[in-house]
Amino acid sequence: MKLRLYHHRDGARIAYREAGVGPGLCLIHSAALSHREFVPLVEHLADRFRLVLPDLPLHGDSEDRPRHPYTLDWLAEVMAAFCRETCGTHPLVGGHGAGAEILLRAVSTGQLLAPASLVLMPNRLHCRPARSRLPVPLRAVAPAASLPGLDRAASRAVRLAYRPEHGMKLTARGNPAARDLVRHATADVAGNANLARSWSRWVRRWPAGAQTALLDAYPRIDSPVLLLWADRDRYHPLVGAEQALDLLPDGQLRVLPGTGFLIAYDDPVGVARELTAFCL
Repeated sequence: MKLRLYHHRDGARIAYREAGVGPGLCLIHSAALSHREFVPLVEHLADRFRLVLPDLPLHGDSEDRPRHPYTLDWLAEVMAAFCRETCGTHPLVGGHGAGAEILLRAVSTGQLLAPASLVLMPNRLHCRPARSRLPVPLRAVAPAASLPGLDRAASRAVRLAYRPEHGMKLTARGNPAARDLVRHATADVAGNANLARSWSRWVRRWPAGAQTALLDAYPRIDSPVLLLWADRDRYHPLVGAEQALDLLPDGQLRVLPGTGFLIAYDDPVGVARELTAFCL
């Protein structure tokens, strides 16, 4: 995969990988991971799509400076502009976890107008989170990272709390490659004071409760929407997707059996099959 950079108008830098030929398909990963969440799909999609896999701000090789607001609206603005730049005016886009929530905000607020297809993999949608995916120690130290003198210590604590073994808990089929996914996501965290302060800002400004405004926004989404769900995801119950499906004008729901939070690691063939059938 080729590494490329996108520079937003406010100076934010988005690193992304690109592979394959065909119509552009942008897939945005979940929080505390990286573009590698979707690497298992590359061999199954690169012959049909030009697959674009960005690192969200504060993830992987992308922007980590604390000068940016890191609000949901800012992230939606940046990623909407990124999708248009890399995949065209009406892009094929998909997201998982935080990536899906950012796309939903971008579409519902008009920052990303009429994507050709919108794929939403497990995320909280309009519901309250069933539980947090991040370990308790990680959630505890994140606010402290904004305090002078504690930022470096907090970054090292995150590395200890979010260990590679946690990746195995995110799969339903025990894919050992999930350990490497988490290991890569935390590789540059320890001692990175800028990243620690920026992450603290993200955590404090990320909406914590139910996003009930989406219930009014769903009927206004005029793009085809695929809700691609896992049946064994402990964090994102199927009921939210079923409720959203009833309100979407052009929605479909597909559930992959035997898959957990890391749906692309549990069943890459199934995910690629559904993406291809929906987006082509």
